[in-house]
Amino acid sequence: MLKQRILTALVLAPLALGGLFGLSGGGFATFTALVVLLGAWEWARLAGFDDVKSRLLYTAGLGLLLSIAWWADWMLDRWPLWIGAIGWSINAWWVSRYPKKTEQWQPPALRLGMGAWVLLPCWVGLYQLRQDGSEWLLFVLLLVWVADIGAYFSGRRFGRRKLAPHVSPGKSWEGVYGGWVAVAILVFIYAAWLSLDSRQTLALLAVALVVAFISVIGDLLESMLKRFRGLKDSSRLLPGHGGILDRIDSLTAAVPLFALILPWLG
Repeated sequence: MLKQRILTALVLAPLALGGLFGLSGGGFATFTALVVLLGAWEWARLAGFDDVKSRLLYTAGLGLLLSIAWWADWMLDRWPLWIGAIGWSINAWWVSRYPKKTEQWQPPALRLGMGAWVLLPCWVGLYQLRQDGSEWLLFVLLLVWVADIGAYFSGRRFGRRKLAPHVSPGKSWEGVYGGWVAVAILVFIYAAWLSLDSRQTLALLAVALVVAFISVIGDLLESMLKRFRGLKDSSRLLPGHGGILDRIDSLTAAVPLFALILPWLG
């Protein structure tokens, strides 16, 4: 398993870095759309559709929606990000109530809709962050990464109070705090690199802490859907790593929120 994980990472890392930072404009939008559509294929399974035809139809439907967003020039609009922010507020409520109130999101059609308000705003957010400059796309990627690492080590060492025991028993509030410490360090490094003043640094810190917590909700939402469906991974697309959604679940929550707030930081 470890060998598989390493080999997959060695292949994927250059592709991901090249696509995210070597492309721009339409090329970047196409690359990230392909990733999102692979996520849609997996999301249909989380929604309760195991047959190939239904999953293809859902993936094609989301692809059509992405195409409309591109041709209608929605890519720099704010409203898709607001849909994401509202959607993640609803997602957070459902995660906090699990296993109660599951009837609110059990219908497969509703779970398909949930996938749309998760994946489309993430795609638009990625595009807007890339347009603003690769440094902010890099920042949100690093934010999710260091928050996860900080949470992992802090949770293992100090974890006592469970964050969402019915969804992901391994996550703790102490892990969240450790992730916040790691994120704060990242913010101060970034502030020094970009020569931010004290006001901008504090604003970025406040936003980063909120986004880091929302990224945890992204992870928990997928865990909740997989637990409900009795699945270990969203797919076996990435040997040793599970599926696309298993790798981008936190980003689907963090990206649209950060892209929404970033212009207000000045």
